[in-house]
Order: sequence, then C-alpha cells, then structure tokens
Amino acid sequence: MKVNRKVSYQTHEGGRASLISPEQELRRSVLSCFLWESQFYENGQDIAGRIRDLVKKVSPEFVAQLALEARHDMYLRHVPLLLVRELARHPRAKGLRNLVKDTVAAVIKRPDDMTELLAIYWRDGRTPIDNAIKRGLRQAFTQFDRYQLAKYSGYSDRKRLVTVRDIMFLVHPKPKDEEQAEVFRLLADQELEPPETWEVLLSTGADKRETFERLLREHKLGGLAFLRNLRNMLQAGVDGSLIKAELARHPFKYVLPFRFIAAARYAPSLEPEIEAAMMRTMAQMPTLPGRTVLLVDVSGSMDWPLSDKSDLIRMDAGCGLAMIARERCEDVRIFSFSNQIIEIPPRHGFALRDAIVSSQDHQGTYLGKAVTKINALPYDRLIVFTDEQTHDNIPNPAGTGYIINVASYKRGVGYGTWSHVNGFSENVFRWIAEYEKLEGGQDAQ
Repeated sequence: MKVNRKVSYQTHEGGRASLISPEQELRRSVLSCFLWESQFYENGQDIAGRIRDLVKKVSPEFVAQLALEARHDMYLRHVPLLLVRELARHPRAKGLRNLVKDTVAAVIKRPDDMTELLAIYWRDGRTPIDNAIKRGLRQAFTQFDRYQLAKYSGYSDRKRLVTVRDIMFLVHPKPKDEEQAEVFRLLADQELEPPETWEVLLSTGADKRETFERLLREHKLGGLAFLRNLRNMLQAGVDGSLIKAELARHPFKYVLPFRFIAAARYAPSLEPEIEAAMMRTMAQMPTLPGRTVLLVDVSGSMDWPLSDKSDLIRMDAGCGLAMIARERCEDVRIFSFSNQIIEIPPRHGFALRDAIVSSQDHQGTYLGKAVTKINALPYDRLIVFTDEQTHDNIPNPAGTGYIINVASYKRGVGYGTWSHVNGFSENVFRWIAEYEKLEGGQDAQ
C-alpha cells in the first residue's frame, strides 16, 4: 500500500481549498470561534483540538497576539483563554514567561474570565497551575473593583467548579491600597454584599417593571444585557419611553452586530429604535470609497446556529456585517448567492437583512459561479461574506477581493489573490480601510 499519498485540499463541499500556513489556519480556526460549539460540517471538540495542535506549530509571539486580537477586536471570550492556556505549555514558551503572564492579564476583562480560564486549564484533569499563568491571574485580579468582584462572587458562583474566591486563594493577589485590601478580606470571608444587578434584584423577587425602570433611569444595564432583556421589559410593562431613550443613548460597546438582529427578532415593536442604535454605533466606521460589490452567502450551511443555545445563525453574522457595509460604502451593489446569484435592492438596516435572507432558497454553495458573474461587472472592491465551503472553484477577483470568513472550518478558499479576513466584528471594516491606505497593501493572510 502506498503511504506517501497526495493530500487533497478541498472544502467540505468539494471545491478546491487553498493551501495555507499554520498561522493562517490558526487564525481562521480562532477568530470566528465560539469555543466547543459545533458547526454545520465540524464538531466543536474537533475545532478546539485543531487549535491546540496548531498552537504548537507557530511562534509563541503569534499565539499571544492572536489571543489579544480575538479578545479585544473580535469580542470573543473563551477561545482567547484556550489560546493562553496552550501558550503556557508551548514548547518554546519557557524563556518567554513574561509574555505568557502579560497575555493572560490582557485577555481577562471580567472576574469570571479568570474562573473560565482555570476551568479550561483543568478540563482534562486537575494539574498544578503554570507559574506564568498564576502571575497573570495575580496581575489581572487587582484590576477589579468591589462592584465587579461582588457581581461575580455571589451564591451562583459558589456552585461552580472554580470560583473567584478560589482564584484569590490560589494566586494571592497583592491589594493596591487599603480599600482593595478590605474588599479582598470580605471576599475571603464570603461577606461581599451582592451589587444591584438586574439578575440579583430579580432573583430576590423584586418587581420586574420597577427594577428595570430604575436600572434604565440609572443607566446600569450593560449593552448586551440591555438588548437581551428587551422582550422581558416589554412583557413586564416597562415604560416604552424609557426603553427608547436608553436605546438612543447607550454606547453598546463590545456588542457584535448580529446581536442587534437578535434583539429586533425578540422585540419587533422596537425594531426602528434598535436599527437606529445599531447604525449610530457604526457611524464612526470609515467610509469605503469607489464601487463596492457585496456578496452574501445564503447557502444551507449558513443556517447553522452560532451555538447550541442560540437561535442566531451564521447568516445573521453575515447579514449583520452586510448591513454595516451597505452604510459605509460610497457606491454599492448587493447580491446573495447559493445555487443562484440574485441582486438585492440596496435597502437599509433590517430591511436589507430580510431581503437577503428571502432572496432565494438556501441550498448549495456556488461561490465560483457567483464570482464569475460578478467579475463581468465594473467594480473596485468585492467583499464576500461566507463560511467558504463552496462546491466549485473560485476565480481571481477582477478588482480588489476580500473574503470575510464567519466560520471556523479547517479549510477555505479566500487566499492567494484574495485578502482574507476572519471574524464577525465590525472591526473587519476598519481593517479593510487601513489595508487600503497602505500603498499596494500587504499580505492580509
């Protein structure tokens, strides 16, 4: 039997995939990844295993930078923690302990990030904690104030595998001042009073309407919590003027574009205000000059949920980005593709999402056929929103071509003459704008 066989580089649908470097493969596996969540063609455990294997094949510095990008630019929580856990046992990281420590501290933005990191660390069995990880946790611990530590160290936290209090006893953080020393003492003695979060207030039986109205007046709801609770507020009879005023005011920092789609789905009566909030938060995005064509994948695999507990799908991620691009492109034409390629009226906001989703049946993925037709049109820039799992081979773009990858599959097609961008944060457009400012651009892969 012949052992040294040719390796077949194909997408899951049979199209010719690009041969890419370990760095490129790690980026595409990470930047659209909700950790351990299965996708249409791949199991979540397989994706996590591939990330672990790829970390060993790239430099520790690359892993550290990718973890920071995933957390700060793509707003992902868990996959950056997996990266720093694997960074700690990278074969070349022994002489780079400060790199590990600083990366741990930089990706931790909430107290429960620390507990999630140790849960990932001990996922395959309880082992001693790497000293650089300990130092990073110690450094991160002191950035949290009384409110944050109390919020994530309540009764529900005590029932978890790892608690914030456990972290404190494991890493022994040094308080910055007497006030923080008192907070640490109260945490150790389990005497930190829970703050007035909506979860705490409602769990104690407080009136829903009064609770939400007070939190809205005091601006105490975070962006994601606010959007997720819109339906609960409406059902509780919360004053609609308060909800609309907060939608008009809230900065919605670190909220991914598709979260607004979910909010409008749950609270359709507020769709105009939700749409306006989304557009307002994206108003500072750079404008892309010239003629742009947007090509949105509506194939069957794009209907797959983003996570097991979510009714959001990959298509929501693609449509959310297309809605932003439509507003930031100077001259734009929009198409969907599956078995066919269909031109979409250049509507705004959620009307554009509806037009894209209903434009054709969600079947095969013929990206090659779609790009061939688009190449017959005049354009300066082609942006494709896809999971890259195509039946056919894709030609080179006639102008500047971008593939925005919204999935974490092992292989894809958008490399070579295409500029490849992973993720579903609005920051992909900031990257495109910066890329085009460079004379001749640079390798985006």
